[in-house]
Amino acid sequence: MTISCSLSLPQLHSSFLSSPLKSLSTTPLARNKFQPKPTFYPRIRALELDQNTVVAITVGVLSVAVGIGIPVFYESQIDNAAKRDNTQPCFPCNGSGAQKCRFCLGTGNVTVELGGAETEVSRCINCDGAGSLTCTTCQGSGIQPRYLDRREFKDDD
Repeated sequence: MTISCSLSLPQLHSSFLSSPLKSLSTTPLARNKFQPKPTFYPRIRALELDQNTVVAITVGVLSVAVGIGIPVFYESQIDNAAKRDNTQPCFPCNGSGAQKCRFCLGTGNVTVELGGAETEVSRCINCDGAGSLTCTTCQGSGIQPRYLDRREFKDDD
């Protein structure tokens, strides 16, 4: 009495394919009483989703990712900008901290034509005769403020 130990693979089945897969072995499966029973595992079946559902799920996942990613990106950029020194000169005043008065054009005096040939020269009330005003962008520092530093946030409560 000889026991043959030739093992062959059972016929493979797939729920994703319409026909079962063929066994890799060409010899028929010889069952004997010493061979263990095959173990059956639960099958994972594919979900039947239409294209609109797949698109909706994809858009939802991407929206959540973007909704989390953009604020994290901006926070990291703000932190990096705060670590760097700000040495860029102010654009409106060219780094001087003062701007020429737009009423008197930097002279400190305003000329008013009264009619006929009469003119009256008086001190400029905007710059108080100085001819220049403190730059409103940099508040006289001459350094261009960063974007969020330009805003004054007031608590009106």
